[in-house]
Amino acid sequence: MTTAESASEPSQAGEFDLGKLLAERGAERYELHTRHLNHQLPRMLHTIGFDKVYERAEGAYFWDADGNDYLDMLAGFGVMGLGRHHPVVRKALHDVLDAGLADLTRFDCQPLPGLLAEKLLAHSPHLDRVFFGNSGTEAVEGALKFARFVTGRPRVLYCAHAFHGLTTGSLSVNGESGFRDGFAPLLPDTAVPLGDLDALERELRKGDVAALIVEPIQGKGVLEGPPGWLRAAQELLHRHKALLIADEVQTGLGRTGDFYAYQHEDGVEPDLVCVAKALSGGYVPVGATIGKDWIFKKVYSSMDRVLVHSASFGSNAQAMAAGLAVLSVMENEQIVANVRATGEQLRSRLAALTDQYEMLAEVRGRGLMIGIEFGRPKSLKLRSRWAMLQAARKGLFAQMVVVPLLQRHRILTQVSGDHMEVIKLIPPLIIGEREVDRFVDAFTAVMDDAHNGGLVWDFGKTLVKQAVANR
Repeated sequence: MTTAESASEPSQAGEFDLGKLLAERGAERYELHTRHLNHQLPRMLHTIGFDKVYERAEGAYFWDADGNDYLDMLAGFGVMGLGRHHPVVRKALHDVLDAGLADLTRFDCQPLPGLLAEKLLAHSPHLDRVFFGNSGTEAVEGALKFARFVTGRPRVLYCAHAFHGLTTGSLSVNGESGFRDGFAPLLPDTAVPLGDLDALERELRKGDVAALIVEPIQGKGVLEGPPGWLRAAQELLHRHKALLIADEVQTGLGRTGDFYAYQHEDGVEPDLVCVAKALSGGYVPVGATIGKDWIFKKVYSSMDRVLVHSASFGSNAQAMAAGLAVLSVMENEQIVANVRATGEQLRSRLAALTDQYEMLAEVRGRGLMIGIEFGRPKSLKLRSRWAMLQAARKGLFAQMVVVPLLQRHRILTQVSGDHMEVIKLIPPLIIGEREVDRFVDAFTAVMDDAHNGGLVWDFGKTLVKQAVANR
């Protein structure tokens, strides 16, 4: 037997068996997390009753060991744009593994990164070049570095309530103090109110601003600026020789009914765009910083600077294959058109309920990124209960709705942000009328219960006790 032959055959004594490992140790999942990972995660899941054991998943659904299905309206925080285990993406990953490519040699040019960049740029006609990293926060870090380098300025503006990631650079432009507390010093960056052009111009006049980074629709609360704000902000930035960075990590790749959310507004052409999440197909982490030719040429200005910004696993074959498969599915299955139609159906049916339920304040959003906001009721009985929750911690009513959606109706959702009475819906982009019917029926049942003083208020008391204990 040759050395090559022996290397290709697994050792029977030491063969790794993933199925056997999961069968033997899978039941320890929550205990393992408690001992070795973030111990607060299982504690939180146990407290709110989210400590489920999901056995398998496909499309927009999970199944537990008893065969019960759960509708996923969270999509892994937007990662699962095509749902779980899309057959085209699965096949692409099998194919790339079977191909045995000479990947990540570092000193050659493989075809897959170029092909994926070409595909992405076809949806970004005013942009020219792509840097591939491994996550959304990494895409943001790249954009911040590029903007500061090419402008020679230190400061980046961001919007209140923004979320751009949790590594140090992206944390510096995070609009939530709860994420920033204890991690100073950060970069010299400044928050401006979303949609406030006067505040933006005041900062730009100081002459040290490299860029404004903005989510066209904010993930925290599902908020967007007034019509025309983003284009006016772009004009102000360019007048002051600063750049516009669009963070499309969650909103991009069809989520809001266009390929990018900034495309809802005519004339908006960001200098840098960040994407990630759904580009992975839910399998291999990937992020991309997309920008104008002059920016890339200034950053990579000579052969001496060829690796001035790089990533060890960036452009790896598996991530590139997943991204190519995702974009192919989006085109062939008309995903963006489905998002527009299904999103409008879901949003309009939920918005119609605002007249029926006094604690349902507003339904907003675009495509399949929808925010459901709750507010102070008018009737005395409900008002006193609402006040009890608000006194303990803002956001408990939204949590009080999320829990029975899962426990009684087997639908997974999330509260949109800390201290917010908003539920955010970001389901897989493949859902249709069946899933809309199921969610609206379940949401209506939970709201009926809440307005009639039903069992959801018993859970509300538990949340109040927990909130008070955590002070």
